[in-house]
Amino acid sequence: MAAREAPLKYNILEDVLLLLMATLMVVVGLRRLRLPLILAFLLVGMVVGPHALGWVEATETTHTLAEFGVVFLLFTLGLEFSLPRLIAMRGEVFTVGGLQVSGTAAAVAAIAWALDIAPPVAILLGGAVAMSSTAIVLRQLTEQDELNRTHGRLAFGVLLFQDLAVVPFLALAGVLAAPQEQYTLIEIALALGKAAVALLIVLASGRWLLKPLFHEIAASNSPELFTFAVLFVAIGASWSTHAAGLSFALGAFLAGMMLAETEYRYQVEAGIRPFRDTLLGLFFVTIGMQLDLPGLLRHLPVVLALLAGLLVLKAAVAMLAARLFAGQWFKALRAGVVLSPGGEFGFALLALLLSNLLIGAAAVQPLLAAITLSMLIAPILIRHNKRIARFILRQSGPAATGLGRLEAANQALAKREHVILCGYGRVGQNVARVLESEGFEFLAVDLDPVRVRVALAAGDAVIYGDAADEGVLRSAGVQRATSVVVTFSDTSRALATVRAVRRQRTDVPVLVRAADDTHLEALISAGATEVVPETLEAALTLVSNALHMLKVPPSRVIRAVGEIRGQRYKTLRSVIRRDPAGRADESSVFREELHTVVLPPGAWSIGRTISEVRGRGAEVSFTAVRRDGIVGRDPDPEMTLREGDIVILFGTPEAQEHAEAVLLAG
Repeated sequence: MAAREAPLKYNILEDVLLLLMATLMVVVGLRRLRLPLILAFLLVGMVVGPHALGWVEATETTHTLAEFGVVFLLFTLGLEFSLPRLIAMRGEVFTVGGLQVSGTAAAVAAIAWALDIAPPVAILLGGAVAMSSTAIVLRQLTEQDELNRTHGRLAFGVLLFQDLAVVPFLALAGVLAAPQEQYTLIEIALALGKAAVALLIVLASGRWLLKPLFHEIAASNSPELFTFAVLFVAIGASWSTHAAGLSFALGAFLAGMMLAETEYRYQVEAGIRPFRDTLLGLFFVTIGMQLDLPGLLRHLPVVLALLAGLLVLKAAVAMLAARLFAGQWFKALRAGVVLSPGGEFGFALLALLLSNLLIGAAAVQPLLAAITLSMLIAPILIRHNKRIARFILRQSGPAATGLGRLEAANQALAKREHVILCGYGRVGQNVARVLESEGFEFLAVDLDPVRVRVALAAGDAVIYGDAADEGVLRSAGVQRATSVVVTFSDTSRALATVRAVRRQRTDVPVLVRAADDTHLEALISAGATEVVPETLEAALTLVSNALHMLKVPPSRVIRAVGEIRGQRYKTLRSVIRRDPAGRADESSVFREELHTVVLPPGAWSIGRTISEVRGRGAEVSFTAVRRDGIVGRDPDPEMTLREGDIVILFGTPEAQEHAEAVLLAG
């Protein structure tokens, strides 16, 4: 028996290794071309799967990997659910979102039913088509500074409703997976009732059970234990819903929603990321294995027709649903264009249909291909949603977008005298605030897209790019800069930036931040005018204060400090070094960051002052409020908040989560 099992185990390991190797090679190649990773995973599955090269067959192993991929996909999507936002935007969510999902699902289900597909399966197909990609839509709208526009807010509301709507669809999929020929309305209604009860239990559990549990686990300060607890909750919830006659995927999604209601959501995402990314990639690989690439190429007109039909149908239904809240057809159509591509939920529902053998692969493959293509072109459609809407409605005279206005302002600033800040983290932002208070203009360059997006929303002059790239420096106006401040903690990046600046200008002063004096000489040799080692400057501050306390005359203190700096900290550099392995990790101290919150209609904070918000336990700093394009720094505590305000908060992720819940509460 053991002799016969060995080849089987070998084949399983061989298949997994082959999939990982092929995925790694394709991902590296597509990353260089800056194409979406989902395309890489699908391509790997299509190429090495049974319909092309045939290197990997569709086995029980790949089926299990796909199931785990669905579990982690829906778990992470559940983490993005926000109950405070749902309550604050209940009008757009339940009216526009309900009409969009039900209208699209009904239209697709009617077509599928006409093609002799069983009604329950037809409804699931309709649900798969009705879903949009939350990740793609929100990321693209935020980059374009359109999330707070009318069409962006309506699209966001629909996405929130889709997060809820997936619960009954997953419950229906669990019922259909049962080994029987017919499904009565009573059985389906019972399953939906179970899903509703499970949803209520989950939301209550997230507030009353999981929060104290994770509080105790977090107090242990053990990352391994925290990750283990997250995995236990995700897989345990999946098993529970499956034991109740529902699907694994429903439990995973509800588990994500549970943890989204706690302040540990950010750490949960960090802990689950390695498992999610790996299994999610393998999930899309197994989806690609079910796509018959030669067959799809032979039936390319059918796939393109499905793609066009999907985009037109979803855009039309969403436009009609949004017309009441948008106030005009133009804004409603923009929301429809944004929501027209497919999404990850669609993949998950179709994968459940295939894995439960509820529908043949030949019938689903063209639809899978159409949804895939729609997600690939989604960023293009969203980026040009205004032009598309104007073209369809035959309107002219497009105005500049919020992002366009910001870019134009940054370009104009780059042509004037200004300071370039290379890096816009904690240190860079502190320098910016001082420069701003003294009347000096600055333009920051940073490679963190989230930080750049938040800074732009807060009204700061920031551009995305690598400060060590000469082209980016030219765009930042290095030829007109009065000085350059390099704030990176990474010495290699700082060195590369200083050299890039010096290749273009030899006369501009360059001030560089360094963690310590280890690379001081290298930075000076590269062209830095001044280097500020943080540890030595902290020591100088202590020395200065100590001398003042010892009644040393101020002039003598200033002279002593100046001499130490003039000697490049020679006096302070003769110290006994501690073993680097024994250094304490104090990274947890530096967790405070900026976060923006848009106040939608119906938010509790509208009409209330910042002091009232603080009174509800919002333990964050309100650094600015952006209203009608104007940024007010350090707002007065008695300032009354209005609909559409962008509130910029500063604090830890947990404090920001609570403050956002207070601001958006219904």
